[in-house]
Amino acid sequence: MNRLSPSLLSADFARLAEEIAIIEHAGADLIHVDVMDGHFVPNITIGPKILKDLYNKTSISFDVHLMIEKPERYIESFVTDRTEFITVHAEACTHLHRVIQEIKSFGVKAGVAINPATPLDLLDYIFDDIGLVLIMSVNPGFGGQNFIPSALEKIRQVYDKKVERGLCFDIQVDGGITLKNAEMVLAAGANILVAGSAVFGAPDVYEETKKFIELMENSKI
Repeated sequence: MNRLSPSLLSADFARLAEEIAIIEHAGADLIHVDVMDGHFVPNITIGPKILKDLYNKTSISFDVHLMIEKPERYIESFVTDRTEFITVHAEACTHLHRVIQEIKSFGVKAGVAINPATPLDLLDYIFDDIGLVLIMSVNPGFGGQNFIPSALEKIRQVYDKKVERGLCFDIQVDGGITLKNAEMVLAAGANILVAGSAVFGAPDVYEETKKFIELMENSKI
């Protein structure tokens, strides 16, 4: 099933609850929570308190993306009964398999993200243990960047590995996703699209969310 996960990184932080209500009403069933520490990526965003404060403001499932060093120190802080995914970066984990198991111990699906220059073979020995692979199609840290075309081949390769091994993890893509490139990203094998500025930067957030969802529902891939 194709799913849209609008990214809070591009929302108005002074109106988070209101902006989330808009995308929820439009039909989004995930909200992408970008957590940045100013070390792993050159930006600082939000912490677990914001997630907990938003818990009673929405029924959307949380899709938590930890762009931080030593993510194992903070995993439990982002666990709620609506946290569907917690994704860590392969590049940030000394003992990636251990971190994956820790995420799963809380009943949360474990995701692993890889940056544009990171080779896919880094994931070869953990495909069986994860619920999501996140292909970064920009260098992480800031919203509003342009999609890196070489990400398409990575998506295809991950999809092929998934099919060859008979696995059922989700393939998520984050970075520069727009209505113009969403269909080709889906065609490459992705089924969860993260859209930040394309959704929250639109003149009408509700209508833009609806357009994304309609495109994804109508995709024949």
